[in-house]
Amino acid sequence: MSDWRGREAPSLDEIEAMALAARDALPAAFRTAAAAVVLRVADLAPDDILTEMEIEDPFELTGLYEGVPLTLKSVADPTGPDVIWLFRRAILDEWAERGDVALDALTAHVYVHELAHHFGWSDDDIAAIDRWWE
Repeated sequence: MSDWRGREAPSLDEIEAMALAARDALPAAFRTAAAAVVLRVADLAPDDILTEMEIEDPFELTGLYEGVPLTLKSVADPTGPDVIWLFRRAILDEWAERGDVALDALTAHVYVHELAHHFGWSDDDIAAIDRWWE
């Protein structure tokens, strides 16, 4: 059994660093476009997002893509940046419940899943790039 005394949960900045490492590990063809998506990390999803998505338990939402997928973008779309949200405490909760995956791998998986919405990727596309279960 591990001794957890004196250890702290990863910070928002550490979760962000894990996601950015996942972005940097993407195939070159996707890295530049992925870098244009703003990354935000918060402890839990804000109430307005939970209400809009009709989610009662904030621990059910580990990440969220806000924007228009590249496959659907037009010049008439709002000019604000697309955003990927990662929710630290929900990710940590899922990681603890699973007990069978490294935290950086789970964080990368959540990030890539949300990025998939931006790119308009299919499930097969995601599986080819994000092999986190291996």
